[in-house]
Amino acid sequence: MPQPISPAAEAERLDAFWSPKVLAEVDDAYIKVAKVKGTLAWHAHADEDELFYVLAGRLKIELENSEPVELGPGEMYVVPKGVRHNPVADEECRLLLIERKTTLHTGDVVTDKTRSIAEQLAGRS
Repeated sequence: MPQPISPAAEAERLDAFWSPKVLAEVDDAYIKVAKVKGTLAWHAHADEDELFYVLAGRLKIELENSEPVELGPGEMYVVPKGVRHNPVADEECRLLLIERKTTLHTGDVVTDKTRSIAEQLAGRS
């Protein structure tokens, strides 16, 4: 029998910061959750938009050549393709992300926080 998914509960269960988990697929997109704290990395996704929706906490998205966007619970922002950005959370923040399946975690850069899609899919039933 199909079961509903609680993104908030799934995000709360995550052990590691900056390690997104794929919850579902919708056409050519993944629905993910992540627990974040600190800063990720300045990066861009040349061909994909990226949706950030805050489940709990606060997130600042620094944008190159623009003022940062600050989000609280229940707020979302779409980073347009090609825009260099850097997500930052001063305190623990839980997110829902919607990204095309081709979206690399840290876009055009690789850091110790970069997670492959295989890592993001791990443990999915």
